[in-house]
Amino acid sequence: MRFEDVILWHVYPLGFTGAERDRPEGSPVHHRLPQLTAWLDHVIGLGANGLQLGPVFDSETHGYDTRDHLRIDPRLGDEADLRALVAAAHGRGIRVVLDGVFNHVGRSFPMFRRAEEGDPEAERWFVRSGAGWADFEGHSALVALNHDEPAVLEHVVRVMRYWLDAGIDGWRLDAAYAVPTGFWRRVADAVHASHPDAWLLGEVIHGDYPAFVRDSGLDSVTQYELWKAIWSALNERNLWELAWSLGRHRDMVESFLPATFVGNHDTTRIASRLEDERHLAHALTVLFTVGGTPVVYAGDEEGFRGVKEDRAGGDDAVRPRFPDDPGGLPSSGEAVRRLHQRLIALRRRKRWLAHGRYEQLHVENDVLVYRMTGDDDAVSVVLNVGDVAADFIPEPGERLLEGGVGPHQAAIFGRE
Repeated sequence: MRFEDVILWHVYPLGFTGAERDRPEGSPVHHRLPQLTAWLDHVIGLGANGLQLGPVFDSETHGYDTRDHLRIDPRLGDEADLRALVAAAHGRGIRVVLDGVFNHVGRSFPMFRRAEEGDPEAERWFVRSGAGWADFEGHSALVALNHDEPAVLEHVVRVMRYWLDAGIDGWRLDAAYAVPTGFWRRVADAVHASHPDAWLLGEVIHGDYPAFVRDSGLDSVTQYELWKAIWSALNERNLWELAWSLGRHRDMVESFLPATFVGNHDTTRIASRLEDERHLAHALTVLFTVGGTPVVYAGDEEGFRGVKEDRAGGDDAVRPRFPDDPGGLPSSGEAVRRLHQRLIALRRRKRWLAHGRYEQLHVENDVLVYRMTGDDDAVSVVLNVGDVAADFIPEPGERLLEGGVGPHQAAIFGRE
């Protein structure tokens, strides 16, 4: 499935709802997921129509050290809470995507405990590393699954089907890049056979994205290359870098729709990443005019700031607690929110932009002009990070739809 008409609002539920940092076994259930229902109208008001949730399954700490893929984390609630949230979202035309962590599990995962006790069947679920067990990128709390073991494949397919049957619309597959594409191909074929409309998004950071999609059978991957090029080119006032990445992005869109973003739960907020706050409009203009499936990380639409640090608790600044409802948001974010709303509205009016064809018209250090075409329509985009106005003449019949071509401005021209 291509998710051509979906614009996702991405939430990290444990942080968003102010859940405890750790979840000792046997701790009581706290029904926090219903807090998200109060934000669904915010999603609609933004113009988005998809809700991407970070980890919601029973885990030890941050959600990526899973204990039980078939149980909602008691810090968030129970299965009835999730089903109610999905129903409320669907009632507003919002699709729901869950985060599936299937590369590794927490050390309290029942099958791993059995493996530690010497159970031969359980041992086959994991990979030996010397006298111990293989983990995920040096994190001993995250035990790597053995993706050559048929029982692991059966488990992953069973879990994905279970929650799809419960009403969700797709999966973000955490650390997909660390899992053999052959494993994902078997998973994707099985899941698409029973749920042909399920959208499967793989977290992939580096590498050949089109090849990964082709070999894995997944529908999409995270477009980290474009994410990096956006903020780096704007900060360096080197739009050649962005132009090069947009050319590569154009080629990707011909075979699949990448998930595009300017921030997520693992990265410094875009408002903090950019050295000149005037260039936030440039980053968002790219996000909502180029092909793909745009994802807005909750809070970015309010201009939230936060720097990710490589230390214990270093993600806290980009995973804050939110107010109980949108009424608690500070008024300081209104201008950024309005900008998101205008750009998303343009994207929704011109649905073809999801698969539009990118053409570079002009590039220099401070100015990039490109044109997006599709479905007998077109828009021209001007990114100007220079200190003088950009010299641009729109096509006959085009008018300014957003922004301007003055110093440090971004503009969109088109017909309406």
